[in-house]
Amino acid sequence: MKEKISAIKGTKDILPKEARKWQRVEAIARRVFELYGYREIRTPIFEATELFEKGTGQTSDIVIKEMYTFHDKAGRSLTLRPEYTPSVVRSIIEHRLYLMPEPLRFYYVGPMFRYDKPQKGRYRQFDQGDIEVFGEMDPAVDAEIVEMANFLLKKLSVTGVEILVNSVGCSACRPTYLKELRVGAEKARDSLCPDCQRKIKTNPLRIFDCKVESCREIAKGFPKITKYLCTECEEHFHKFCTYLEFYKLPFKLEPHLVRGIDYYTKTTFEFVSKKLGAQDAILGGGRYDDMMKEFGGPDICGIGFAIGMGRLISVVPSKKRKEGFLYLAYLGEEAKKTGMELVQLLRSKGLECLIEFKERSLKNQMSRANKLGATWVLIVGEDEVREGKYQLKNMATGVQKEATREEILEMIQEGP
Repeated sequence: MKEKISAIKGTKDILPKEARKWQRVEAIARRVFELYGYREIRTPIFEATELFEKGTGQTSDIVIKEMYTFHDKAGRSLTLRPEYTPSVVRSIIEHRLYLMPEPLRFYYVGPMFRYDKPQKGRYRQFDQGDIEVFGEMDPAVDAEIVEMANFLLKKLSVTGVEILVNSVGCSACRPTYLKELRVGAEKARDSLCPDCQRKIKTNPLRIFDCKVESCREIAKGFPKITKYLCTECEEHFHKFCTYLEFYKLPFKLEPHLVRGIDYYTKTTFEFVSKKLGAQDAILGGGRYDDMMKEFGGPDICGIGFAIGMGRLISVVPSKKRKEGFLYLAYLGEEAKKTGMELVQLLRSKGLECLIEFKERSLKNQMSRANKLGATWVLIVGEDEVREGKYQLKNMATGVQKEATREEILEMIQEGP
């Protein structure tokens, strides 16, 4: 007996019924992003490994533990993208998009790859929605993208969400904070997990991201970065919060919110939901004002957020399909050909139609239509072909009426 081939651990099939919900959520997300002036950008699914090492940060868990890296036949080190921002920055620089008149506002929806312990809501291949803004330093844009995220969640009827905000400072004020943070972490070294002990030297900010609950509790006693902000960062954060209040968005200051990537500066934020359990973030993001310059491009600031589409979809209420579809039931070869012609016409008018090319009795075809949830059944037999009049059954009411070719769509549009 041949061994069964299954999906790779950490991946998931999205089957047709579930895919309908994904399509609806993605369509709404795209529409919302477009309303705010964002335009779609699509970059390769794999890039040079150094792009993510440089962009995501040598000390981040993504680079140290989670990247899918391989060598191609030319010996080049390539990596399946673990996140999207470095690819967008690379594309802007490569194509000199900063010289174009269009705003540098982009969005993307697609797969990312991280080698992590698979669990509910977290897969090794996962879909993510990203938005990026470049060249706009005003904290008002920080607030606007938070407002846009909130607007999106409202459009999707997602409730019970809390907005967390923080500032992680900049290259001018963060070194002083890191020095004090290391002192605090060293005092607690023996109580921290081995991974956090390593982070004390490499990047103590990452301790706040530890998944070990005891480490997270200890970290609550560490110094808070908001007390070490320089004047510029403090002013930026104050204005950001003021604009959130202008939008009437309730938020909570979370001084240990640092996000899991090294490039963040100033603003960071997350939307969290108690419905998700321990991994409670639906989306999160912040500023990365130095990233473009560090990649060899112009000194252009940036800000954005990423949505875990799987987590988002898990908290989006399901909706019954309002649009219906027609099932063709036919008896005989001539009836089949006539039916094929009829549904071709109906499809051209925007009506979803299904023909199953299998020999079945009329009773079995009606049973199939009912099982599949068809809204209407169009019945075509020898008599119907001869007379040019067909039977149209409304499956919800059970009412069956006679209709000519021209009347079918009209009757469907009229409803019961």
